[in-house]
Amino acid sequence: MPLKYKRIVLKISGEMLGDDNKALSRESIASTARQIQKLAEAGVQVAVVVGGGNILRGRSSEGMERNRADHMGMLATAINALAIQDALENIGVNAVVFSAVEMQRFCDTFSSREANAALDAGKVVIFACGTGSPFFSTDTGAALRALEVHADALILAKSVDAVYSADPNVDLNAVRYSELTYDKVIADNLKATDITTITLCRDYKMPIVLFSMEDETRFLRALEGENVGTVIS
Repeated sequence: MPLKYKRIVLKISGEMLGDDNKALSRESIASTARQIQKLAEAGVQVAVVVGGGNILRGRSSEGMERNRADHMGMLATAINALAIQDALENIGVNAVVFSAVEMQRFCDTFSSREANAALDAGKVVIFACGTGSPFFSTDTGAALRALEVHADALILAKSVDAVYSADPNVDLNAVRYSELTYDKVIADNLKATDITTITLCRDYKMPIVLFSMEDETRFLRALEGENVGTVIS
């Protein structure tokens, strides 16, 4: 089946890389790498943004000054990015990490020109450290990078299978949405992602595709245009 989205930024949560016992699980990281490999082998140009919640969440670090906590969260995303790079290279996938903050001994510093060139060359690009600034989520960092590399869509792999009108675990009458407009998400305060991410994508017409990260089959199906979650446009 032809691909609807040929160049994507895939945002995955840090929790995908861990398990109940460890922040970083070799099996979970390898599974994530295999999913990315399938996309690349299907002809998708893949850039990845990974969160750091398996190690630390800046916004929920009680007792810490927010600015410092967010800096620690950025370092957590760098650890995760290097773990994904290692797992990809172990299965023969060429991958490069670009960080929003300089850490030259570990990875390259982000440059939109170099990131685009790497994608054109068929490499999987992994973005670390979000936007490089505190108070912004990794979802917003993913939206920013999607615009900078001229992606066809921002793909959000979440712990829920779609956007709902309310928490479906609490409200049995919650409505599941297959399609939404940016303005509907904002007006109804739907919990798809944060408002900064939605506004940025709306202003620059970047489609958002949200689906469950727990179903491995959905990744490629979503890029082929199958409705496996919620499309926001």
